[in-house]
Amino acid sequence: MATANPTANVDAYIAVQPQEAQAALRQVRQLIKEAAPLAEEVISYAMPAYKYHGMLVYFGAWASHLGFYPGNSMTITSLFKEELKGYDVSKGTIRFPYNKPLPEALIKKIVKARVQQNEEKQAAKATAKAITAKRPKNK
Repeated sequence: MATANPTANVDAYIAVQPQEAQAALRQVRQLIKEAAPLAEEVISYAMPAYKYHGMLVYFGAWASHLGFYPGNSMTITSLFKEELKGYDVSKGTIRFPYNKPLPEALIKKIVKARVQQNEEKQAAKATAKAITAKRPKNK
């Protein structure tokens, strides 16, 4: 019997994880979808990820925790410093242990903050492009 390719899609990734991790993975997946309904679900770096005007967030299963990887993480961990107290946080990673309930409201707030960051970045690029397009070309 062939096993599912865990990097084929998010469903396949979740299916091959330990039972304890599967519930947390499904839950964080749903929270991301609720907070960023226009985001595209992908597999990147062999993990579930979401894109919206660039990469938004990643998440993955580990032995004792769910790893949550918000892009632009230094800004995010600074923005939510108080709310992240009690969680293991390092550069680029927030670890949510399986033996504690996921902080649903916090995860949604982080995802929404990332959406806003990516929208602002996209708008800045569009503005810069428009300004460049209006400049006279040197001959």
